[in-house]
Amino acid sequence: MDTKTQYQSLYTAFDVFPSAKGAGTHIHHFANTLLKAYPQGLLYVLGDEKLPETEIWDNGVNVWRYKSLNPNFLERTEGYSQGLLRWLAWQENLKLCHFRDIWGGVPILLNPNRNYKTIFEVNALPSVELPYRYSVSNKILDEIKRLENFCLQNCDQIVVPSAVIAHFLEKKGIAGRKIQIITNGAELPETTIERPADAPEKYIIYFGALQPWQGVDTLLRAFRLLQDTDLYLVICSSHKARYGKAYHKFAEKLGIAEKIVWKYQLSKQELYAWVKYAYCSLAPLKECSRNLEQGCSPLKILEAMALATPVIASDMSVCREIISSEQVGRLIRPDRPAELARAIRIWLAYPERVKEIGYNAQKHIARQFDWLAKKQELKNLYLRLLSN
Repeated sequence: MDTKTQYQSLYTAFDVFPSAKGAGTHIHHFANTLLKAYPQGLLYVLGDEKLPETEIWDNGVNVWRYKSLNPNFLERTEGYSQGLLRWLAWQENLKLCHFRDIWGGVPILLNPNRNYKTIFEVNALPSVELPYRYSVSNKILDEIKRLENFCLQNCDQIVVPSAVIAHFLEKKGIAGRKIQIITNGAELPETTIERPADAPEKYIIYFGALQPWQGVDTLLRAFRLLQDTDLYLVICSSHKARYGKAYHKFAEKLGIAEKIVWKYQLSKQELYAWVKYAYCSLAPLKECSRNLEQGCSPLKILEAMALATPVIASDMSVCREIISSEQVGRLIRPDRPAELARAIRIWLAYPERVKEIGYNAQKHIARQFDWLAKKQELKNLYLRLLSN
């Protein structure tokens, strides 16, 4: 790692970047905003076996990737944090540090040479999400919660993508004046998008990650109830193929495997082509603490609507923040396959109305959720912090 160069800005994320995940899209827009506004900027992220440890990204942004083969998640976070802390010790000109997680936040806030403003971007907290992925002891969870609270209390500003997350943090004792909501955004297509050559004639689509809270199992159960139709289901996973094995087996058990098309880690251009020509897109989020209490801001909903593809999503606060009426989408009760199947079936009977909803949704995104506007909100926050 280059310790000689002096930087003005830093953006950290314990995520592989670039990636097909929604986090990759968010990092692209927010890191670009910070590091272009305050050059000599560094983007500190995770790497994998294919990505270089260092590179120049997007016309001048320096990227440093922490790469580790250690299978232990918490040990990887420790190595990531220690590497960042060592680098910070050499920095004298930093003005702004923006971090997406506590693994970057703790060293940024503990740096004895700290003389910069700090922004904690809270999209999710590990104390809520890790138990869905790993078997985590109460002792470790308590320590993680302590680190979360340290970051929340000691940063200068908190940015969240939804009102649900803002309320969640306020319940933890964080002052509302310290929290700013900057929602996720989407980009409207600038050029014509060609239909994928291998796309079925008529299909519905799910795209994104395959974590348990996404509700893919609910979607598969609903799709089984639509086997009398000519519909196919396309699932575009942001994960590698091995993460979809359990869902493949479940689809076989339901007898629907032959009418499901699986795609993995598509480029944005490829993914948008599949989404654009889908009859509708599904976001069947589950009714769990991760979605109801902590909250989120589903990029899959925004990106589908930006492509004029109508969306059926779970009726919960995080979705109502985006789909504000039936003129721009449809909300149904979560975890109810029969209701989801019925909603899809009704839409199949009214194709012209569905197209109208898609067009309305695209206009709604242009008015309320354009990435350019969101990035300007973030830039204004930076200016306000520095002026103080």
